[in-house]
Amino acid sequence: MPRSEIDDLYLVRPYYIVPEGKVGHDAYAVIRETIRSMDKVAIARVVLTNREHVIALEARDKGLMGMLLRYPYEVRDPAEYFNDIQDVKITKDMLDLAKHIVESKAGHFEPSKFEDHYEAALQELLDKKQKGQPIVAARKAAPTNVFNLMDALKASIKNGDRTPPNAARPAKKKLAKAAKSTVKSKAS
Repeated sequence: MPRSEIDDLYLVRPYYIVPEGKVGHDAYAVIRETIRSMDKVAIARVVLTNREHVIALEARDKGLMGMLLRYPYEVRDPAEYFNDIQDVKITKDMLDLAKHIVESKAGHFEPSKFEDHYEAALQELLDKKQKGQPIVAARKAAPTNVFNLMDALKASIKNGDRTPPNAARPAKKKLAKAAKSTVKSKAS
């Protein structure tokens, strides 16, 4: 089947698939080159941790990558989440400002720059514990509330590349209230 037919909602995680033994290498190469030449993926079943899974195999470099897939019952209906989202009218000024921010912060996908802050904090904690240093709970910054979305967009431009470190995200209801105060609903 074409890879484009698999909705991203079904993707779980990738695995590298490697052959074993001479016969395994021959079969592996035939499968890899067949699906590569036809620009297809192969669907297979695999058992991981005592459970059968569906996996999509695709040619990647000299090998095969297997993408574990969800079963249909594991994919949630978006309507459960999106039906309560209100339609709002966005002003041209607000949209233009938001587009300017996105354009000024746009870049390329560079996974080497991703940092796992949780892992780094955990490692730091373990290092302190091994050295016998006292472990003190970090204080969380008091959350600030954004009441005007347009002001928040303008502040984002003034702050350059980053949002202020003490600007926590407002609670969902407060954010909705802020959006309502700056954006007119289609119903009004």
